Amino acid sequence: MEGWRGREADQLRPIRIVRGYTDTTPGSVLIEMGRTRVLATASVTDSVPRWMKRSGRGWVTGEYAMLPGSGHNRIPRSAYNSGRPKEISRLIGRSLRAVVDLNRLDEITVNVDCDVIQADGGTRTAAINAGWVALHDALQWAEDKGKADKGSLLDRVAAISVGLVKGQALLDLDYRDDMAASVDLNVVMTGRGLMVEVQGAAEQLPFSRAELDELLNLAEPGIEAIGDLQEQAISE
Repeated sequence: MEGWRGREADQLRPIRIVRGYTDTTPGSVLIEMGRTRVLATASVTDSVPRWMKRSGRGWVTGEYAMLPGSGHNRIPRSAYNSGRPKEISRLIGRSLRAVVDLNRLDEITVNVDCDVIQADGGTRTAAINAGWVALHDALQWAEDKGKADKGSLLDRVAAISVGLVKGQALLDLDYRDDMAASVDLNVVMTGRGLMVEVQGAAEQLPFSRAELDELLNLAEPGIEAIGDLQEQAISE
């Protein structure tokens, strides 16, 4: 289904990952997925949440925000603390912690801040994809500084959106796809192919188990391809 979409149903948008985008944090990554652009920065603090003190374990958390000029209409900064950014922040944190051995962090917190510079669909999945690369660099820095044991990062994690548009299963929805979708899912998987999270809903009519399987089968190779780009980025 290329047509008005400009790409095949199973084709990702063009992706670019730039490491070291800023110089002020141990991890800093700009990702472009089509017209969506997200900056992820990972910083390390020598403290953990109160409920984790004296546990001997560290913590990884994520925060998400859309900058005021990221969409066609200005997004007020007061919206940063609304329900949607908080829900996406929790998703990012859960996704990143799924591939970290917190026992190997010396009571430090890695904060991964994901700011949407330009939004054209798939901002939460782009944030996870950039966030993992930023997390990789921050943990490597922490290990070098003696703040974390070697091997604290267990695997990679990546995410993609899929959906049903006009009865067709599509990979990597942009804004126009998302607005037309009768079903949309966000899928998060590890490098070993294990599921971390599947978020989805029928926007119109309910969908079948067979359609769900079709969407998951479409997401998996897309996530693998993103994982390859992540690996390429950290090897450079």
